[in-house]
Amino acid sequence: MQTLYSDHHGWLHTWLRSKLGNAADAADLAHDTFVRLLQRREQLQLNAPRAFLRTVARGLVIDHWRREELHRAYLEALAHVPEAQAPSAETRELLLELLERIARLLDGLKPKVRRAFLLAQCEGLKHQAIAEQMGISVRTVERYIADALYHCYVLRYEDEC
Repeated sequence: MQTLYSDHHGWLHTWLRSKLGNAADAADLAHDTFVRLLQRREQLQLNAPRAFLRTVARGLVIDHWRREELHRAYLEALAHVPEAQAPSAETRELLLELLERIARLLDGLKPKVRRAFLLAQCEGLKHQAIAEQMGISVRTVERYIADALYHCYVLRYEDEC
């Protein structure tokens, strides 16, 4: 791992900086990329280390962009709240952490399953309305929502089993 790090960290940092536009985030994600490799249980036999590192880093970049978008959307929504009702800085930070956890939970879902689940849970739409909006049957909506709930349940309790 030490050789992999010394041989490729500079290249990875440069690649990440070109994607992210700043050195601080690039350094963080380069570090996180190697941490991910260290957390793997199986021994790595890499024939193409840069391709492998790029794949891991690309996933981290996507996660980073999603978190940034979530943060931006939250701050935009917060801007419309009257100042007297705005949450404290501590509450805002807790809410952002919760939103990020929810986003990570839902990342594992197929896009159609995630959309049906969010339409039901966040928009409060009935299954029939979701089916019409998505152009699928009510039975498929029910299956998608059941799949999403099961996914969340498994992730919530996986460490306790």
